[in-house]
Amino acid sequence: MMSSDEFRAALRAFLRDHHPGKRPRDASEALAWQRSWLATLVDRGWAGPSWPVAFGGMELPFELQVAYHEEFGRAKVPGPLATGTFIAAPTIVRYGTDEQRERWLRPMLRADTIWAQGFSEPDAGSDLPALRTRAVRDGDHYIVNGAKVWSSAADIATHLFALVRTGTQESRDRGISYLVVEVDSPGLTLHPIRDMTGGSHFAEWIFEDVRVPIENRIGDEDGGWPIARTSLGHERAANSLSGATMYRRVVDELIELARDRGLTGDPIIRQRLMWAETQVRLAYLGGARQIENIVRNGEPGPISSVSRLGFSLFEQRLHELATDLIGAYGLLGQRDPDSVQRGRWVWGMLRTRASTIGAGTAEIQRNTAAERVLGLPREPNPK
Repeated sequence: MMSSDEFRAALRAFLRDHHPGKRPRDASEALAWQRSWLATLVDRGWAGPSWPVAFGGMELPFELQVAYHEEFGRAKVPGPLATGTFIAAPTIVRYGTDEQRERWLRPMLRADTIWAQGFSEPDAGSDLPALRTRAVRDGDHYIVNGAKVWSSAADIATHLFALVRTGTQESRDRGISYLVVEVDSPGLTLHPIRDMTGGSHFAEWIFEDVRVPIENRIGDEDGGWPIARTSLGHERAANSLSGATMYRRVVDELIELARDRGLTGDPIIRQRLMWAETQVRLAYLGGARQIENIVRNGEPGPISSVSRLGFSLFEQRLHELATDLIGAYGLLGQRDPDSVQRGRWVWGMLRTRASTIGAGTAEIQRNTAAERVLGLPREPNPK
């Protein structure tokens, strides 16, 4: 096995020689650019640091996974599309059949297929076991009716991994199954949701008698909740180290912004910048701990909720600091010619309002940490 230094040198050489260049502005061109890059990573043997080699990954030990994420963050190259590789893939690796792994994993890693999540519902977000999207068996298919909401990358997705109710409504978490749905299935429609940034980064799925083959169920019927907990754990740990490495760069750029605006002499600003420096270092350590847990145990465990909560609050406060630094320019949108750095900090501030909602609300993360990390009494289930 290569040493960490040898691995970094080889990876840096690859990233230098195969760097995809600047992201195109046109959305369709940017999507093709990113998919081409992800296919190159698989084909050249530099994709999926934690994935099994059999499905296009590298199956790296902990130390080299850390090095991998650090180098990719520094190189400013695009990461995986949507949520499949970080959330659905670990679930399929652990609970899927050999046929499912063969059919789904490698195309997902290459971005030949793009996977979106279908967990939350209009009336079942934080209380996920109360979901109502129903799947009824009809021969070798399920017939699915209901709705899923807050699905990111839904507009480019080819597959949807979804939780559906196969038991009674009263069965709650004991009557949930985990299905994979192809988005071109008849009866499945998509409705974009406009958010605070002015874009539509989320969407709602409507199921009307959608037929899903039983062979697309992961695990047993009514046994989807333990499987979903694996997905949720990986969602909360997803991209933690590479995200922290990326924010290392963002904090450096924020400090440079403060210098450009002549604010680094202000003692309060200096204190807030030091807070940002401290938090990004803690985020990095938290990300490293998540990878270590996954390598050791196969799952990130409930401690992922602690890291997820800390990171989401950090994202929000960091962008609040940024908009304070630019002052009145924070009123200008991205398209305004007088906006600071093309409105990136304002856009980030608006986008991160959702950080304490996505991947489980901050309240859910606190409950998980209290009950499963600290061992405090469990919150009563709603009736």
